Amino acid sequence: MGKDKLRRFAENLTFDCMIQPDFEEIFHRDHPLKGHWHESFFHNDNPIVLELGCGKGEYTIALAQRDPDRNYIGVDIKGARMWRGAKTATEKQMRNVAFVRTRIEFIESFFGEGEIDEIWITFPDPQLKTRRAKKRLTSPLFLSSYARMLRPEGAINLKTDSQHLYEYTDAVIRRFGLPCEVSNRDIYGSGYADEVLSVKTAYEQMFLERGLPITYTRFGLGGQRDFEMFDWDGDLSDEKDNEEARK
Repeated sequence: MGKDKLRRFAENLTFDCMIQPDFEEIFHRDHPLKGHWHESFFHNDNPIVLELGCGKGEYTIALAQRDPDRNYIGVDIKGARMWRGAKTATEKQMRNVAFVRTRIEFIESFFGEGEIDEIWITFPDPQLKTRRAKKRLTSPLFLSSYARMLRPEGAINLKTDSQHLYEYTDAVIRRFGLPCEVSNRDIYGSGYADEVLSVKTAYEQMFLERGLPITYTRFGLGGQRDFEMFDWDGDLSDEKDNEEARK
């Protein structure tokens, strides 16, 4: 492991905005902040927004700067990447920002029923192979987790360069009859990108330089709570394992 990573891991331990529990701490029990983020961490009643797979936290930081009346939490497992966002939040004394280092599979250990107002999913791994469909962050498996945390009228935002994940998410939305506010295949080419959607992550900048269109989907869960009850593996009828789809 490089010295730079070790330095970042050590510095992460000093950031008040960084929550990084041991595996055993959340594997067998809920985190103490679950259901208590407002009073125990943010010390206000402002809405809470999650960024899942936040990477360096570009969206978490940018959105928190634009809207100080909302609380923002970035979630990722890569501590060396999250260091950048946590350091920025610390240096700028941003009181409406937190970062949680954990696998998204454990997300329900951190947030209580209806505790989250909005979710952002920014450039996640599209998990192209069919056998990994359940790993996609818009799969029915993950939607079931989000449904237990998200308030009934809350929204999920997906921003991705992957046309495959964009189409898969559209198929999930149609399969479960979910309300969809926006489904745009090329936010820059169509002129749809506003100030918020124009925030660029490191991955997005790389994709744009390669000429890939950026898609955006905003949808809700329509009050549904359990998506796993449906016997559906999330596969698209015409889906093929295409490793070239992201090249």
